Amino acid sequence: MNREEARRRIEELTVRLHDHNYRYYVMAQPVISDYEFDMLMKELEELERTYPDLALPDSPARRVGGDITREFIQAEHRYPMLSLANTYSEEELRDFDRRVRTLIGDEVEYVCELKYDGVSISITYERGIMVRAVTRGDGTRGDDVTTNVKTIRSIPLRLRADYPMLFEIRGEIFMRRESFRRLNEERVDMGELPFANPRNATAGTIKMQDSAEVAKRPLDCYLYHLIGEDLPFGNHYDNMMQSRSWGFRITEYIARCRNIGEVFGFIREWEQGREELPFDIDGVVVKVNSYAHQQELGFTAKSPRWSIAYKYKAQQALTRLLSVSYQVGRTGAITPVANLEPVLLAGTMVKRASLHNADIMAALDVRLNDRVFVEKGGEIIPKIVGVDRSSRPSGSQPIEYITLCPECRTPLERKEGEAIHYCPNREGCPPQIKGRIEHFISRNAMNIESLGEGKVEILYDKGLVRDAADLYDLCFTDLLGLEKVITGEDGKERKVSFREKTVQNILKGIESSKEVPFDRVLFALGIRFVGQSVARTLALHYRSIDRLMHAGFEEMVLVEDIGPRIAESITGFFTDEGNRRIISRLRDKGIRMEMSQIPEKTSELLTGKTIVATGRLKGFNREGIEDEIRRHGGKPAASVSKKTSFVISGEDPGTSKIAKAGELGIPVITEEQFLELLKT
Repeated sequence: MNREEARRRIEELTVRLHDHNYRYYVMAQPVISDYEFDMLMKELEELERTYPDLALPDSPARRVGGDITREFIQAEHRYPMLSLANTYSEEELRDFDRRVRTLIGDEVEYVCELKYDGVSISITYERGIMVRAVTRGDGTRGDDVTTNVKTIRSIPLRLRADYPMLFEIRGEIFMRRESFRRLNEERVDMGELPFANPRNATAGTIKMQDSAEVAKRPLDCYLYHLIGEDLPFGNHYDNMMQSRSWGFRITEYIARCRNIGEVFGFIREWEQGREELPFDIDGVVVKVNSYAHQQELGFTAKSPRWSIAYKYKAQQALTRLLSVSYQVGRTGAITPVANLEPVLLAGTMVKRASLHNADIMAALDVRLNDRVFVEKGGEIIPKIVGVDRSSRPSGSQPIEYITLCPECRTPLERKEGEAIHYCPNREGCPPQIKGRIEHFISRNAMNIESLGEGKVEILYDKGLVRDAADLYDLCFTDLLGLEKVITGEDGKERKVSFREKTVQNILKGIESSKEVPFDRVLFALGIRFVGQSVARTLALHYRSIDRLMHAGFEEMVLVEDIGPRIAESITGFFTDEGNRRIISRLRDKGIRMEMSQIPEKTSELLTGKTIVATGRLKGFNREGIEDEIRRHGGKPAASVSKKTSFVISGEDPGTSKIAKAGELGIPVITEEQFLELLKT
């Protein structure tokens, strides 16, 4: 292919891929398979690598990110990005309606939309190409985050159909609740603190310096406001509907309302239904539909007079703070927890709420016996949001944050730049020791399920285990007859007993764990920031624990997906003599410390695809099907998400995975169909 042929092919592929992206992410009506899409994308990437100067500014290959932004440049908004006036009062909303009708008459039409709880963005398009994306900032100037916004697949890089030559479209970038939950699970897996709510996660993501990392985060966007000189219609609603044909994802949660009564109907409908939505909202935005009426109504210094946000009151309860306890995690992180008088909140009885860290406790100035306001942060996590100081007992004193570990009395440490206090006594702090052992036996690690339900605590209390290697020294007589009364999370007590059958199952589970592959052993060791995917990456790269232990920091940061923070944590872990001793004992007991079989890559057929297998397969065990996927360039995954390319279903598949695939429109194929695909 000569240069001119390459230029024409790049242009053709760019147009085709934008069209397929629109059909998949906006219309949810794909016309080609994921495999065909991936092959077109791979061809474009190869051509752009060969002829980098021919790559178009709106190249779909830029969706994966890769650019580093050292500093976000301030950009001025072409049109001021004003805030909306807010109200929690129905009467104030009626006053808004009366003011509007006094100025423009009773023939007013409103448009109601949900108020998404995310990050506002203004995107400029010139001649159908995205040229700039800017955050709200102070309303006059914001941060240019174009590189990061280009990674969000529901936002088009190039438009289609008959669009204006120059315009801005504004919307809200957000994270769906299920995506947020999975992100937090991954962070906890890696020893990181979870985000408090989806909005915080979104705001933190959109300002990340590495766009490749942004591309990995599950951001989404709804567009809700069009501004320009040459718009097709003279009203908001019709222009938003028209912009769908240009390639924009416009919310389906929108309604035209002829009077204030219909506005209240929309508000009440979603006040009841908001918990069923897949994302967070905090109210409803009401806009006058006609642009002529909007111009007549005008603006104040801060907000338009033709729009208002009716905000839902957060579900809140008032109760009393009885005490503050401090929990120690397996990494040594200390979390203060408020113990409350039980109170009903959003359908559940709340007895405890997180106080997060010392800084938040000081900012709240919360004291024992205070009456406190509790909300469900992000509709998920109970948190204290305020104190009723009018009922505060006289003589109450601020709570002093602890300086010693509540479990082992070791002085706490707080690293510079971090909000969390840590107990550094890794080898002698009971919750850390038990937490590491519980992590070691967990399903995605060594999978010793027979040791669950509080049994680790009994073994620790009886002095039988102090680290993971001690599990492999246990014998039948050590365990038979052990018992203890355990208090569960629900506060109820139950007796755990080690009877003959229980002991046999435990010992069988411990013996079976010796067959667990090296990558899961590496994850089981509980190295901070090393989750399942990082453990797999390290195992495939270094192939043995010895090579990994002797790898230096400078070498490790060159491995794909291994950044400085992960490399520092890993090298620090292996420097510790206690950790090396445990690894040596585990090796002596027969635990796999190297990759027994490295899957050789035999084709690129599944490159770029994420594949989930569920149920019993005839020709593969769990590791076998994952290796087969990797051999052909694919990426195996444990759960179904929007990124899943297809699901392989065997006998007795997981019903939740199949249902999720159906909900997302993801193909489900049989094992036989998968093997036929590989033959092609």
